[in-house]
Amino acid sequence: MKKILLSLGAAFLLAAGAQAQTSWGAKAGLNFPKLNASGNGVTESTDASTNFYVTGYASIPAAANFAIQPGLSLQGKGGKIDDVKTNLMYLEVPVNAVYYIPTGYTGSVFIGAGPYAALGLSGKVKGGGQSYDINFGSADDEVNRFDWGFNFLAGYKLTNGFLVNAGYGLGLGNLNNVGSGNLRNGVFSAGVGFEF
Repeated sequence: MKKILLSLGAAFLLAAGAQAQTSWGAKAGLNFPKLNASGNGVTESTDASTNFYVTGYASIPAAANFAIQPGLSLQGKGGKIDDVKTNLMYLEVPVNAVYYIPTGYTGSVFIGAGPYAALGLSGKVKGGGQSYDINFGSADDEVNRFDWGFNFLAGYKLTNGFLVNAGYGLGLGNLNNVGSGNLRNGVFSAGVGFEF
């Protein structure tokens, strides 16, 4: 996982070096995350909670209407069961391949996908008038700090740089340290942004 984070970080730094042809962007919005559990032939998901994200990225042209977009993102994830809400905050490094479909003079529809690697920063469980911190680590009572998976995104970008977008983050990293069960992140998102 550390190698993945380093590789994705190196891609971001290379993007920074290609400033002349690179545009820069920022996005923010709402996340609607769930935690998906599976094991012993059973699959369960929490209800979606509400969280937020903030992302900065570079958009590096790779071909006509096609760009590679490495970034750095603060991502709120987690889930909810009845009145108990789990909040997990991650520092995420996504690298998306994005294709633009021009729609005339007003802008372009875009679609994209790519891998991400993430590092857990903090976590908290709240409910029933109580609250406790989630610890990251490899012990049985801790949550695995590293997450990875794939992002899928779509949206519309105006010619002035303003954009609206929606996406889904499919977590493939197992957050569970106990037994053979799996616990993974899944995040729907919607937001706005601007590309300079």
